[in-house]
Amino acid sequence: MPVPLDYETLRIIWWLLLGVLLIGFALTDGFDMGVAALLPFIAKTDQERRLVINSVGPTWEGNQVWFILGGGAIFAAWPHVYAISFSGFYLAMFVVLAALILRPVGFKYRSKKADPAWRTMWDWALFVGGFVPALVFGVAVGNVLLGVPFRLDSSLRSTYEGGLLDLFSPFALVAGLLSLAMLVLHGAGWLAIKIEDGPVLARARRWGVGAALASVVLFAVGGLFVAYGGLGYRLEGPVDPNGPSNPFLTEAVAAPGAWLDNYASAPWMLLAPALGFLGPVMALLGILRRADLLVFLGSSLGAFGIIATAGLSMFPFLLPSSIDPASSLTVWNASSSKLTLWVMLLATGILLPIVLAYTAWVFRVLFGRVTTAEVRTNPDFY
Repeated sequence: MPVPLDYETLRIIWWLLLGVLLIGFALTDGFDMGVAALLPFIAKTDQERRLVINSVGPTWEGNQVWFILGGGAIFAAWPHVYAISFSGFYLAMFVVLAALILRPVGFKYRSKKADPAWRTMWDWALFVGGFVPALVFGVAVGNVLLGVPFRLDSSLRSTYEGGLLDLFSPFALVAGLLSLAMLVLHGAGWLAIKIEDGPVLARARRWGVGAALASVVLFAVGGLFVAYGGLGYRLEGPVDPNGPSNPFLTEAVAAPGAWLDNYASAPWMLLAPALGFLGPVMALLGILRRADLLVFLGSSLGAFGIIATAGLSMFPFLLPSSIDPASSLTVWNASSSKLTLWVMLLATGILLPIVLAYTAWVFRVLFGRVTTAEVRTNPDFY
């Protein structure tokens, strides 16, 4: 089957698509996790908790599909990355999945009984389902930026040499807390446009102020770690973007500060970290001025900028190795075959616009503020 695009172009397109899926996950399911993490702190009564829960009730199931799409894209386009990351981070992924399982159970079972103890138990389950993934996803990204302790043998079999506690280094914790603050702010932004004005929204705004400030500070601290903490990897020697997928055909070395290289060679990339700072500031101004749409727009831009910063800083690396940089996986040496990428691109070109159009239609149909009166009277509410 003839492929009209060269291998390099296909690899870059799939790298961009992976970024789109991960950012889509953060912008949609991210506010679900942020709302769940806020639940015990902004809703004091059962009615207030139901108000918060039903702000995400109609869309949370569709939003988490982005997570599945992101994992599927890694599996299909970057099989080596999928195999090593999912096996190396197995325990962390197990914790995330266990927390995510609590979310649908909490939504479905919480209001089955009127017993306060029963409902409180499921409220905390929903909190765990939001708080834990938001934190662990950030920790995982922090570890990828640091480099993952794996090596490849001559037959490309990987050996992971890290442990669960090794994941929680100072930089990884900063990345995890940044992820949590970013999504809590996004959850507060969602509540600003989704629930009626009242005590719950007032509390959400207060938490949003703290999350916005924390996002700015933690993003700056993370940047200082990258600039002065010895982080980064660099490709040396000739690189063939159209060459076969074989990690041993490229030479990577640890190079302190190398994650800043791309910004020197392509200054337009500085737009990403600029949005990472500007978005939370916009959200903070929106909270202070009661401009609800500005809050959500700012939190969305902030999440976009922070995630894009990580991806652009690492390009072309996807999974660097901290113990054997020569085993590092990149956009050029770890992709599926040229034909596989092309066939998947054709399928994505047909299906992704349908998914996006359907998602936009669902949000348009279900848009509107949740009110206390609806919580009391609507039998379809959680």
